[in-house]
Amino acid sequence: MAISLSVVVLLGIILVIMIRSGQIKGGTSIVPILFGFFLASSGLAPPIERTLNSIAQAINDISF
Repeated sequence: MAISLSVVVLLGIILVIMIRSGQIKGGTSIVPILFGFFLASSGLAPPIERTLNSIAQAINDISF
């Protein structure tokens, strides 16, 4: 749960930066927001979450 909240915050920050820099307009930012919303309620959500958790775990297991 902590990882998914971190990802949501990170993606929200990236979206705000993209809107402010002019790379994406405020009106068109609705499309990726709705895409994410509907993707989260689809059958693809569990495999995407497992993949992101595996990547996060792999990064966490790296020792320097």
